[in-house]
Amino acid sequence: MSVVAQTISVILDTIRRKETKCNVLGEIMVDPTCGIFITMNPGYAGRTELPDNLANLFRPVAMMVPDFETIAKIILMSEGFQENADLSKKVVTIYDLMK
Repeated sequence: MSVVAQTISVILDTIRRKETKCNVLGEIMVDPTCGIFITMNPGYAGRTELPDNLANLFRPVAMMVPDFETIAKIILMSEGFQENADLSKKVVTIYDLMK
C-alpha cells in the first residue's frame, strides 16, 4: 500500500504543479482533469481501513443505495404516465426479477 500511496502522491503533486509529465516507473503523461477514487465496500467482513498515508490523500464521501422506485416514478411522470406510482413499483419488481 505504501507504493500505491507514493505513486498517487507523485501524480497529485504533478497536477498541483500544473505539469503534464511525472516519473512513476518511467515517465508518464498526466491529465490534469483525471480523478482517483478508492471504493470501500462496507458490507465486506474482511475489509481493513486504509493506511494513514494513503487515506490522507483522499476525501471521504458517503454514498447510499439509490431509491429505484422513486427514480422510476419520476422518469415515468416526466414521460406523461398518469399512474406512475403503481407502474414504478411494477417496473422495479421486474428489474429485480431480472437480476
